[in-house]
This record gives sequence, C-alpha cells and structure tokens, in this order.
Amino acid sequence: MDPNNPVVRLCTEGMLAESEGRQSDARRLFLEAWNARVDDYDGCVAAHYLARHQDSAAEILAWNLTAWRCAQAVPDGRAGAFQPSLLLNLGHSYETLGDESQARRCFEEAKARIGDVPAGDYLEMLADGVARALSRIR
Repeated sequence: MDPNNPVVRLCTEGMLAESEGRQSDARRLFLEAWNARVDDYDGCVAAHYLARHQDSAAEILAWNLTAWRCAQAVPDGRAGAFQPSLLLNLGHSYETLGDESQARRCFEEAKARIGDVPAGDYLEMLADGVARALSRIR
C-alpha cells in the first residue's frame, strides 16, 4: 500500500487509534477514509477497516461485502494480495450470522487465493487464520 495515499494514511492513523484504545477516533478516521476515496481500491481499503467498527453483525457483513465488491472492481490487480484477507473477514461475517455454507465458500476461496500474498509474517498469519476457519466449519 502506498503510504502517501490519503486513504491509506487515514487508515494508518485509524489503526494507531485502535491500538491506543481510541475506538471512536478510529471509526471517525476510517469513515473519513471512506469519504475521501477516489477509486475502488481506496474503497476496498476503507471499507475493510470500517467493517471492524460496526455495531451489529449485519452491519459488519455489509461493510465486508462492500470491501469485497470494491476489491473485485479494481482493474489493475492492486487489490489481489488483499483479497484473501477480505474473504476471511467476509467468511467470518457469514459464520457469525450462521450461514456456514457461505462462510465455507469464502474460506475456501481465501485458501485458493493465498498464493497472491507475498511471503512473510502476514502470509503466515493469514494462512493460519484460513486453516483455523476451515477447521471450525468442517
């Protein structure tokens, strides 16, 4: 992600606010990021973080779906490495709402796309999350 992108910068500030326990500031920053988006990539990033600050499982699902739809609309592949994470979150939303079939589909698709994520700690964390999610659903 480009740290000079205004949406990424706002989301980074939001993550810092989260880590400091300032949840209302984080939500405000993520909403600012959403309002500042200029393309589907920006929308994907902002919606991903906004999903974490919703009051109900249905609202979380709606934002996770928005993030996924935005990622799918990015024409140049920039969102490719982000998609397994989005699918994991989307699957978790479906799992929380009791739709195990949709959850399983998302988790399996996340597993199929895990190769799009660069090697490193993030990949390992994501692969572990997908494996644990699939084991819960089976």
